[in-house]
Formats: sequence, structure tokens, C-alpha cells
Amino acid sequence: MNFQPLANRVLVERKEEENKTASGIIIPDNAKEKPLQGTVLAVGPDAKEEGINEGDVVVFGKYSGTEITLEGKEYLILNSDDILGILK
Repeated sequence: MNFQPLANRVLVERKEEENKTASGIIIPDNAKEKPLQGTVLAVGPDAKEEGINEGDVVVFGKYSGTEITLEGKEYLILNSDDILGILK
């Protein structure tokens, strides 16, 4: 994949959610909420200046970003302002 975000945008791959609760109950795909964490795959030049780098695991808002499909896989494009924090 060759995708370069512009300005303060960031390309994120959502983290996969567990499909089982702590007590062992399996959650069907249609009942799961989309995860609010992901790994940064590509960073625009303005977002780099804000300290966001490729490989960072970030937390973002529930209704943030734009979903896109590249090479059959779903990704999320976020503005750096939509990122709530970086997990260390």
C-alpha cells in the first residue's frame, strides 16, 4: 500500500477487538462496537510536527475520521485533532 496523508491527517488501522468477554461469552460481530484504538500507518507532514509518528498506538473519538478501503482492507483517516492521545 502506498498512501500518503496530507496536512494534519493520519492513516490508522483499527485494533481488533476481542470477540469474547472475560467470562467466556462469545460476542457476535454484529453486536461489537468498533474499537477506539489503532496503529498509525502513515502521517501527514503537519501531524508529524505535532508529535504523531508511524507505529504509534492512538486513541480517538467514537465518531471520528473517515473510513476508507485500500487493497480490500478497512482503514481510518483522522485529523490529528481527532486523536485524543498516544498510548505508551
